[in-house]
Amino acid sequence: MTEDLTTPEGIAALAACGVALLALLISLVLAAKLRRLRRDQTMVMGDGASADLVDHAARLHEGFAELRDWVNESLERVEQRMSDQEKGLEHCLSHRALVRYDAYGELSGRQSSSVALLDDDRSGIVFSSILHRDQARVYVKELHGGQSTLDLSPEENAAIEAAMGAEPTPPSGA
Repeated sequence: MTEDLTTPEGIAALAACGVALLALLISLVLAAKLRRLRRDQTMVMGDGASADLVDHAARLHEGFAELRDWVNESLERVEQRMSDQEKGLEHCLSHRALVRYDAYGELSGRQSSSVALLDDDRSGIVFSSILHRDQARVYVKELHGGQSTLDLSPEENAAIEAAMGAEPTPPSGA
């Protein structure tokens, strides 16, 4: 029997066994890798998923594209609403200032005051309260575009300038 292995047929048989054994080892290693790959695929795609990773990736891509479109549409709606709100706020009273002064120069502690309440177009109202020892007077003047049909006092002009963010010019007697 040992003589049969030294013959060319025996050597060919041994070589065939070696190749078969090597093929068996390679197929066992590949089977283990395939089992690991399927386990990983199940973890990614969930149980009972019949599709492969390529189909799963394509579905994810489509889902992200739909999500991106939804986010863009939502953002456009939010921007439109913001724009509408900003237009509505243009005519709100968003600028105000108070100027205190001593109207009669009596050193009474600057008890008189002028208050400007204006929107972005310099339209609104200026209130002035002039206090004296035995009387008080209140004046209300309407502004359109920074102009009034009635004459404005220096203190009222100072309140308008301060409300619009300018450095107010100190009124006389302040």
